[in-house]
Amino acid sequence: MDDIVSLRITSTKSQFASERRYSKSILIEELKGKLELVTGVVSSWMELELRDSDDKIMGIMSDKQMLGYYSPMDSWRLHVIDKNPQSERGEFDDLSKVEKFEISNEEYDKKQDSVRNFMKRNKMGKFSDQAKQDEEKAKEKELKEEELAKTFKVGDRCETTVPKQPKRRGAIMYIGEVEFQAGYWIGVKYDEPLGKNDGSVKGKRYFTCSPKYGGFVRPSQVEVGDFPEDDFGISDDDEM
Repeated sequence: MDDIVSLRITSTKSQFASERRYSKSILIEELKGKLELVTGVVSSWMELELRDSDDKIMGIMSDKQMLGYYSPMDSWRLHVIDKNPQSERGEFDDLSKVEKFEISNEEYDKKQDSVRNFMKRNKMGKFSDQAKQDEEKAKEKELKEEELAKTFKVGDRCETTVPKQPKRRGAIMYIGEVEFQAGYWIGVKYDEPLGKNDGSVKGKRYFTCSPKYGGFVRPSQVEVGDFPEDDFGISDDDEM
């Protein structure tokens, strides 16, 4: 409809913007009342700037004029300036100050009209039969990874096989769970600088080696055995 315009609403109270549709026949005085709910700025302290798509100011709005007087276009920006000297700029940006409604899983499960119970009753999403089957398969797979990991020991020579990567030889330096991913992982010190780290990931150290010599793989990607360190083509006759 030609009488309706869609505007981006911004304010000095927050860095976040929202989009609203208004009738061009609305008085600016009435529009300010509606903008109180959007921006949190008290209407009596508001100054409104209308900015075009190039962010050029098209007018400072007067209470007694209609919105259409300023010929606004869709996607133009209506910027709300809080003239209250007691207000803080950006005071709504700190989400830590927002009071959050929290409910325990036990209490939420008791609510019969919740989305969770609706999905349970209708076997939707994570409550579907397929989702349950996938979850059981994932648990079985992870259990096999854990059992395999427990057959290794630190110091074992090994060869790793990771999809889309060449086979690499090295020595096992770590066995167990990690903070960066779920499940059991094997930390390997490679014979060549083909790894991704020095035995630490995201500030957590699991073992120590030179940079680019360390890596982590799943137990199923590790084969333990007689894998001597490659001499990279250098024989005793070549040594000086």
